[in-house]
Amino acid sequence: MPIQKFPPMSKNFPSFDCDAHVVESALTWERAEDNLTREELSALKKSIWYDSTTGQMTVNGTMSAGISGLPVTAGAINPGSVAGPGMKHPIQRAINVRNLKAGTAITKEQATYLDHRGAYEPKARLKDMDIQGIDQVMIIPTDIDTYPWIQDGPGAAALCKMYNEWAWEYCQEDPERIFFAAMLPLQDPASAVRELYRVADKGCRVGLVRPIDAMGNYPLQPKYDGLWRAMQETGVVYGMHPFPAFGSLKPAGYTEQHSPSELINKTLSSSGIPHVFLTNVQNFQSEASVWLISALLSGLFERFPALNAAIFEASSTWLSFVLDECDKFYKLYRNERSMAPLKQLPSETFFERCVTGFEGDEAPPSRMPDFYEDILVWASDVYHHDGDDVWRALETMHKANLSEDRQAKFLGGNARRAYNIPAPKNFIRHRVTEIERPDWWPTQSEIDIAMKAESSVFAPPKPTIGNPSKRAAGGEK
Repeated sequence: MPIQKFPPMSKNFPSFDCDAHVVESALTWERAEDNLTREELSALKKSIWYDSTTGQMTVNGTMSAGISGLPVTAGAINPGSVAGPGMKHPIQRAINVRNLKAGTAITKEQATYLDHRGAYEPKARLKDMDIQGIDQVMIIPTDIDTYPWIQDGPGAAALCKMYNEWAWEYCQEDPERIFFAAMLPLQDPASAVRELYRVADKGCRVGLVRPIDAMGNYPLQPKYDGLWRAMQETGVVYGMHPFPAFGSLKPAGYTEQHSPSELINKTLSSSGIPHVFLTNVQNFQSEASVWLISALLSGLFERFPALNAAIFEASSTWLSFVLDECDKFYKLYRNERSMAPLKQLPSETFFERCVTGFEGDEAPPSRMPDFYEDILVWASDVYHHDGDDVWRALETMHKANLSEDRQAKFLGGNARRAYNIPAPKNFIRHRVTEIERPDWWPTQSEIDIAMKAESSVFAPPKPTIGNPSKRAAGGEK
């Protein structure tokens, strides 16, 4: 059998993955009856439900909404569970190129091999973490784009409780290594407060809030003040996690507001831009930057002086520019503000109260360590297709000659401080350098060919020479 090999590497500190994912599979829904009351289960089924028989999700009466429970099929890989140990991007590319043609597409058995069980099951995840160099992890749901669109408050509360109970049980496989970020039902602020206190009692350290609610409104309105007070009292971190919102579940006729992501998506669809860079990169950053500017300049953190926040899955390189601009704007226009004056500059507030996630192939933070010293937290984004491991992040840091002290901060220390989580008693020091693979695993020559741009484009049909009708009739020689 082929062996996938990696260069030896080591680390002298424990890592913490601040943003990795689980996939809400049929297993999550199967536990709903065990974790909810009869009334909660009824509200859930009326609002959102996954049918494991048909593989369809229903949200607010709309079928096939959401991305949970993607079936394993021949000729496709699940982008939410593919990035397990050693599943580097060139390997994914080679398999995707195979899937362009029926004759070379992967079988269902091969697709099952690539559907990493750690996305659903904790025992498998712990084994994967050992190979990926991940000592501790904060798990985050995959279908975070769907739940804010639930229109019924009790149904949204039931969904959040169902997921949070399943995630808590997932973490019990090793509570020193696995932690969960809780979903909160912002459709009903009072329910969100109750759910926050409930999960805080279970040891939850992060409450997830999207940068916008379902209707494009930012959750900085007075009706959410009770939730921020509850976060202050419990010490739970405000986890701001953007996700491209396509708006397909908005109520019919609603056109009042759009999130930055929706506007970007509308631009793509109306202009015919033939690539997805804007939807895969810029919309995450746009959502995060608009939320951050709103939070800092509105004085949110000064109204709630013990509230702390973490920005997830938006990269971090944009942050230095945004903070500089916020400071400049406040200095120029503070005498014209209709809101109360700020007690300190926006950047000062951020450095005291917030952290920001970055991924392992993001090089600029390692080149600007003085700026990111205490605010940077590493995210693998596994098992999503763009996920990677600690060793990839260390490669990036080594190229920038980042000191080991700062490596330790960026890859774990800052996250544990922000979440008030102790370091594990033991941690992974050395990289696993070999993984045994099945016979159908892509060879290096196949990967090299797949990485060429033309490999992902179907060849145009060859032009017909001469008059095909005459040729068919034997009229041309």
